[in-house]
Amino acid sequence: MIPVAQPIISTSESAAVDRVLRSGMLAQGSEVAAFEEEFSDSLAEGRSSIAVSSGTAALHLGLLALGIGAGDEVIVPSFTFAATANAVALTGATPVLADIEPHYFCLDPEAVEAAITPRTRAVMPVHLFGHPAQLDRLEQVCSRHDLYLIEDAAQAHAARLHDRYVGTWGAVGCFSFYPTKNMTSGEGGMVVTDDESVERSVRLLRNQGQERRYENEIVGFNYRMTDLHAAIGRVQLGRLEGWTSQRRANALFLDAHLEGVVVPPVAQGAEHVYHQYTIRVVGHDRDAFARALAERGVGTGVYYPIPVHRLPAFASDLDLPVSQQAAGECLSLPVHPSLTSDDLEKICAAVVAVANAGA
Repeated sequence: MIPVAQPIISTSESAAVDRVLRSGMLAQGSEVAAFEEEFSDSLAEGRSSIAVSSGTAALHLGLLALGIGAGDEVIVPSFTFAATANAVALTGATPVLADIEPHYFCLDPEAVEAAITPRTRAVMPVHLFGHPAQLDRLEQVCSRHDLYLIEDAAQAHAARLHDRYVGTWGAVGCFSFYPTKNMTSGEGGMVVTDDESVERSVRLLRNQGQERRYENEIVGFNYRMTDLHAAIGRVQLGRLEGWTSQRRANALFLDAHLEGVVVPPVAQGAEHVYHQYTIRVVGHDRDAFARALAERGVGTGVYYPIPVHRLPAFASDLDLPVSQQAAGECLSLPVHPSLTSDDLEKICAAVVAVANAGA
């Protein structure tokens, strides 16, 4: 079975962890500081980077550091992982679920305009599957209405729009290092900002509200990243460029050889990093299509079969037709850097055979 995702862990990561274990200093320390600096230099256009314990923690703290809380509204896409809306709800604010545009699975700027109310404080696009959201248009919307732009870049390490990295357009950018992401630290996240006051707030909030030990300035959390996780992340960051190039090469092969399905388009000026290679299965039963591929040795992923506005935690009577359609048609195929040429040929042959068979 060709897996839909496959974390790459080598002896370099093991050696980095061993180095930290031998040091006897395992909690947040010099490795975290080095990881933050290297991430800023590599992917954050020199903005400050603050490492935290997860991608959800990054979103939560980014929102809190901007002062978002009870009584506020934050516009988020409904076609995403629930963590995006969860992070808003955890601040006491209300996630306002909006539809995606029909091509790239990202938040629709026109839907955002329609969802703005006097209580709206921020817009949080998700660069879903590694494709940048329409940040230029969303930036204009936020500017007109005096709103914060907060980027959920959990799936989009090194993606760019108009030669500018995602995570650097908004007041805050948030990344995840979960094991299946394009790079991992085992678990962890990163907050990116160019606002010194936001940076200091995030640093306080992640560490029980203290900058100096036992001098707690505010009520905070234990959202720290350990040096063990940061050591893994530093190794992975150094390999990300090569992995991203391989993902793009794999995606180009799939684009050229798949038939009977809708392959993922890339917007003009966008640089996709293919966290997932997500096709649309049109005219077939998507779930039956996935089962037929599994029988041919090709693993797939269905993200996200229930849009957030239909989840029990956020259930509403909203009509978001594009999100609902995507939830029923989307199927992710393997695109990770470990694929061989034989794997790619097998994937394409299987997809074409199943499409022609009318699964």
